[in-house]
Amino acid sequence: MMLLRRLRPLLFLLLAGAALATGSRAWAAEPLRIGSKRFTESYILAEILAQTARTGDPAAAVEVKQGLGNTAIVHAALRTGGIDVYAEYLGTIEREILGHATTGAPLAQLQAELRPLGLAIDVPLGFNNGYALAMRSAQARALGLRALSQLKGQAALRLGLSNEFLGRADGWPGLSRRYALPQTPTGLDHGLAYRALAEGQIDLTDVYTTDAQIAALDLTVLDDDAGFFPRYDAVLLYRLDLPRRHPRAWAALQTLRGRIDEAAMIAMNAQAEIQRQPFDAIARGFLAKPRGPASGAPAAASSSTSSATLEPATTRSTSGLWARIAGPDLGRLTVQHLTLVLGAVGLAALVGVPLAVALHPWPRWREALLAACALLQTVPSLAMLALLIWAMDRIGPVPALVALTLYALLPVLRNCTVGLSEVPQGLTTAGRALGLTRGQVLRSIQLPLALPVMLAGLRTATSLSVGTATMAAFIGAGGYGERIVTGLALNDQALLLAGALPAAALALALEGGFGVMGWWLARRRRG
Repeated sequence: MMLLRRLRPLLFLLLAGAALATGSRAWAAEPLRIGSKRFTESYILAEILAQTARTGDPAAAVEVKQGLGNTAIVHAALRTGGIDVYAEYLGTIEREILGHATTGAPLAQLQAELRPLGLAIDVPLGFNNGYALAMRSAQARALGLRALSQLKGQAALRLGLSNEFLGRADGWPGLSRRYALPQTPTGLDHGLAYRALAEGQIDLTDVYTTDAQIAALDLTVLDDDAGFFPRYDAVLLYRLDLPRRHPRAWAALQTLRGRIDEAAMIAMNAQAEIQRQPFDAIARGFLAKPRGPASGAPAAASSSTSSATLEPATTRSTSGLWARIAGPDLGRLTVQHLTLVLGAVGLAALVGVPLAVALHPWPRWREALLAACALLQTVPSLAMLALLIWAMDRIGPVPALVALTLYALLPVLRNCTVGLSEVPQGLTTAGRALGLTRGQVLRSIQLPLALPVMLAGLRTATSLSVGTATMAAFIGAGGYGERIVTGLALNDQALLLAGALPAAALALALEGGFGVMGWWLARRRRG
């Protein structure tokens, strides 16, 4: 009982985190969930959809799940109900979701193929955002390159391509076959590729034709002279039950039909990537413009891009790093991150400590369990999250919590095992000689003496979980990783730091808490 009293504050904190992580949404009304992929344009479109839906139905709860990842993850979220709608592109729907070898199928055919999946497409937004390859204009002129077919004779060019483009059928695999390209590309995050291109670290990268950085960095888009890339007209991909569940919000989303042209989309991308404006403010400014075919005329887009190119430093100086750290989302992200960490460590303790105690007399089983947990540590966190999404058929905090718990098991199990093993055999023998049962020996002798080592295991698991929890943002679980993921997409170092520094501060705060707890337990033991 004395041991339980000593551990009561820690157990209460860990169990509260676990309860929050698993039950925080149990009583919430079913909201309209809007998703996005992990690139600038998708973030902006998600905000436009959310603000439009709120206008049509002010009483509706609208959630925006930004930066969920690549097509496979966002599509999985849509199928399983993690989100209800997101902006997708027809070429991607045909090639990546429906598995067509070619594109250009009639809309009615696509609808018929999507219906068995519980999905549908509607509301063409009015612009095409295709894939292309681009390089610095000065280098293109020096080499005399204007078309993709000319790359066949330039084997020395260094290609840095986004990881999704490297794996897509309508990306590098098909492109390299069509043009018989000899280069061997390396994988690179899309947001970082532009910086690498500007600094001369790579020569070519894949771009979206509405990217603002094409004009800002004076890039040349190589002509697709063999016609490999299909059109990628932006549409809404949604769950079939969305119009029934949120009729007023869906009616409002219909007003976006044909409203965004390519010039307007380029201008909005420039506001995010060059002027560093928040996504919600960009969406609000666009929706405030009068409706018409020229929401963003080409001239306006051009001037917006060029002025942004001239003034990025001024724009960034007005919003310092501290303002980014202490932004309005800090409280929400802190609660989400802390909930994931405490929930995972709490669950790892609830599972790991009894397992370690039960298997302590059985060395072979104990070592086998430790080896299995050590093997789990070698699985990359993104791969673990992807496997759990597939296994659990959902995204969000639950698979993230399971992944973090699996990673936290090893230090909890190992330290509990070591702590029990370090208890002098003479003390346990003396306890048994005094007539104590095995359970009494465990409660009165072994666990109290092993407690400092066990606490160190929880301390290690907590520190590891703080860092690993940033990856949860890739599947919509929130936390400080939201800022890091967005900063990667925008190549915004300040936003990256605004996510990384609070995570480091949280890790230090929890370390300090464990230090105080260890001091208090040591003092109680001496007393």
